[in-house]
Amino acid sequence: MMDKGDGERGIEIEGGLDLGALGERVRNERVRRRLSLEGLAERAGVSRSMLSAVETGGKAPTVLTLHRIASGLGVSMSRLLGEERAEPVVVLRREEQSVARDPSGWERRNLAPPLPGREVEFMRTEIPAGVDAGTFPPHGHGSREYVAVERGTLRLTLEATIHDLRAGDSISYDGACRHGFANPGNELTVYYLALVEPERSPR
Repeated sequence: MMDKGDGERGIEIEGGLDLGALGERVRNERVRRRLSLEGLAERAGVSRSMLSAVETGGKAPTVLTLHRIASGLGVSMSRLLGEERAEPVVVLRREEQSVARDPSGWERRNLAPPLPGREVEFMRTEIPAGVDAGTFPPHGHGSREYVAVERGTLRLTLEATIHDLRAGDSISYDGACRHGFANPGNELTVYYLALVEPERSPR
C-alpha cells in the first residue's frame, strides 16, 4: 500500500506544533481506538512505514496524507493540528492559528479550534495558480461541507462532477464523497471551507 505522499517532501506547520507533537497526537488517537499501525494504515490508505514515521516525528506528511490519516481515525485534521478549546468565547489571533503549507505551494489555515465531542472545521485555503491540491477521501456519513470563494477560480470535483467556482460563489455538499480542489486559473485562489460532522459523544 502506497500513498502518493509517501515519497514527497512534507508539510510545514506554523502555530507552535512540531512534528513530534503531531506524531504523538496521531499515535494517541490510534491507541484510543485500539487500532494497530497496520489497521490504521489500511483504513487511511497510507503505507505502514509512512504512518510509523509520522508517529515518531521522523517524517512530515503532505497535507493530503495527513488528511487521509485523520479520516482513517474518524477525526478532523484540525483536531490533529490544534488544541481543544471549550470556552464560551474563543479568540484565535493570527499568530495562534495553525497553518499547514504543502510543498506544492498551497496552504490551509485553521480559523477555529477543535471542540470537545464534535468534529467541526473552519479554514481558509490559498492555492497558487495552476496548482492541484489533490483529491480528499470522504468524511463520515451525515457530514456537510460549505465552501465560499473569496478570490480567483476554484475547480471543485465531487466524485466525477466538476464545479468551477469564481469569487463570490459558494457551494454546499454531502461530505461523504471524494472531493478535489484545484486552481485552473492564472491568479491565486482563496476560499473558505467549513465542515460539520454529526455530533458524537464526548470522549
